[in-house]
Amino acid sequence: MLKFTLRRLYQTVIVLLGVTLVTFIMVNVVPGDPVAVMLQKKADDATINRIREQMGLNDPLPAQYFRFLTNAVTGDFGNSYFQKKPVMELILRAFSVTGTLAILVLAFAITLGVLMGTLAAVFRGKWVDRVIMMISTLGMAAPSFWLAIILQLVFGLTLKWLPISGLRQPSAYIMPSVALGMIYAASLARLTRTNILDAMNQDYIRTARSKGVGEFFVVAKHAFKNAGIPILTYLGTLIKSILGGSVLVETIFSINGLGRLLVEAIMKRDIPIIQGCTVYIASVFVIANLLIDLTYGLFDPRIRVAGPAKR
Repeated sequence: MLKFTLRRLYQTVIVLLGVTLVTFIMVNVVPGDPVAVMLQKKADDATINRIREQMGLNDPLPAQYFRFLTNAVTGDFGNSYFQKKPVMELILRAFSVTGTLAILVLAFAITLGVLMGTLAAVFRGKWVDRVIMMISTLGMAAPSFWLAIILQLVFGLTLKWLPISGLRQPSAYIMPSVALGMIYAASLARLTRTNILDAMNQDYIRTARSKGVGEFFVVAKHAFKNAGIPILTYLGTLIKSILGGSVLVETIFSINGLGRLLVEAIMKRDIPIIQGCTVYIASVFVIANLLIDLTYGLFDPRIRVAGPAKR
């Protein structure tokens, strides 16, 4: 297990280095001068060149990347070109909103998805299974932005139960969480059903039943635990999808989160915010996947003893 952990930590560092390099190259090969955009073309060439010199934009690209990398290690992404504030301060403020939304979406998707998938597997072929599969199909087919608008029209404008925008009260998180989490709950329900049905056909399930173990404990202790690894793997992808999908939902509900901050920075070509947001989101995703990989040992004792099989 220790060897597996060290190998995953090494891979995490390599991935983050790759993200910083790709991000730096992408923002520097895009046409346009960020200083000219910042000054809105109201300054002459001499002034623009002087400001570029002060900001270090005239330095060779390798020197700029090394400076960016060394500062990023300490969490210093510089100041925003337009907001004139430290990028890390802006990211942390925005991520407090996006992070809360992501946690609520995860809780909603996991609770609803696993529950629906387990019930569908237990009542395979019956009306419960058919209804759940129909709901999951509709949930996967409905885009998050469309569901967000429908929720606003029904529960915000018509029934007036929930606020349609902003986060002025805790209940404002309900509609964004449902809109963003429904498609993931539907996917997780189908995945859970498939893996539990596969586990229910294994020999150890028949052995447990022959020993008189109740059906609830057969499903909860034996089938679900052995079906958990594919579900954990999906959760790693789920985190990335939630962080990416939050951009549209934050825009629709007028939420000042990390996705909205990144989109506005791209539109203005605010390079420090673009680089900072990209590296920060990648770090959250990579660390989350690392933690998920380390929890595999709780479901599969073979990983605790000898590590995962080589592929």
